[in-house]
Amino acid sequence: MNPRQRCLLCLQRSPAAVLEAALWIAAEHDCAVTPAASLNQVAHLQQQVRNLLPVLPLGELAQPLLRALNTLGFQQDEYHPIRPHAALLDSVLKRRRGQPLALALLALELAQRLGIALEGVNFPGHFLLRVPGADHLLDPCGGRRLYTKDCRDLLARQYGDSATLSGEHLAAATPAQMLQRLSRNLRQLHSSHDQPLAALIDAERVMQLGPVGSADYLARANLYQRLNCPQAERFDLQHALLLSEDPLQRLQLTERLGLLSTSTVSLH
Repeated sequence: MNPRQRCLLCLQRSPAAVLEAALWIAAEHDCAVTPAASLNQVAHLQQQVRNLLPVLPLGELAQPLLRALNTLGFQQDEYHPIRPHAALLDSVLKRRRGQPLALALLALELAQRLGIALEGVNFPGHFLLRVPGADHLLDPCGGRRLYTKDCRDLLARQYGDSATLSGEHLAAATPAQMLQRLSRNLRQLHSSHDQPLAALIDAERVMQLGPVGSADYLARANLYQRLNCPQAERFDLQHALLLSEDPLQRLQLTERLGLLSTSTVSLH
């Protein structure tokens, strides 16, 4: 069984083994990664976190859990441009630096092991956490509480003042959605660091993990273009065109398909 198959198999467990699945994603990029060894690190970290938690009811321990991780050195990776290892969980465990989603996946795993209720929230631009039923969200990078106004401000910083906060932004993320978002992050990071083959691995995983949109097909088409695979590029451009609801993008995709067909004919 290869790493991709093991990753997908983790989603079939009850509850889903999301952190282990993320470690298999790392193993897909580096055959030296051993998820079992990383999970042993998590078990040791669990004990360290337990020792730092105050004596409170389980329902009040989510924020202290995040603060304990921060005390142990787990922080957002502030290096720019962000490198792929900020989203690869084996590296995050070693370096104690990572993207918000990577830190959230670790916190969710520890919360599950310790019996602390916590769920992921697919907030755009910055993955967040929440205690089910709470009136606030939690930043996985240190545990700061975010109320509605804070969420509006965070959304505006990410997408501009015209962005409107909606219920969709605050919805709980399923295990598959978290892994798909992680795969999209890695696709972008590998692509921006001139690793198109690695990015293609992530792009294909995105397609397997759930519903995809025009942007996903276009992202993979761009990778196929860099790798000089015109037939595969055309396939994805056609699907991007079918799914696109933006008139300008549809025009651009149509023109690109026309140019691709012309260049392909001239080559063959």
